[in-house]
Amino acid sequence: MIFGIGVDLVEVSRFRKWIEEENLILRYFNEKEMSDKDVSDLTERQISAMSQHYAVRFAAKEAFSKALGTGLSGFDLRDVYVLKEESGKPYIALGKSAKKVFDEKCPGGKIFLSLSHEKDYAIANVIIES
Repeated sequence: MIFGIGVDLVEVSRFRKWIEEENLILRYFNEKEMSDKDVSDLTERQISAMSQHYAVRFAAKEAFSKALGTGLSGFDLRDVYVLKEESGKPYIALGKSAKKVFDEKCPGGKIFLSLSHEKDYAIANVIIES
């Protein structure tokens, strides 16, 4: 049975500023999601790719919170993070506060994630099954 559905669309250009101000990346992203590349050494194309990387992951966090029905409250956004299976398929992993809220609201639930980005926009869709 579907517990909740969430979708979020973000503008990629917004995240270029975040890359340049590392404190924003540290505030919203788990270390497992972060790039270890030095921004000052990146080409324009690499910065664009990194902006898409962060944009689609932030959209996933927002979509998850909508599917869960909590909005962005009750857990730290760094405790919701996107990882990839060996095949490249993305999935949402939960840490500490997010796992606690998820387990309380939807015990034994399963999270499905779909991500996409194209130049200016990134989108994420999350379905939570109970």
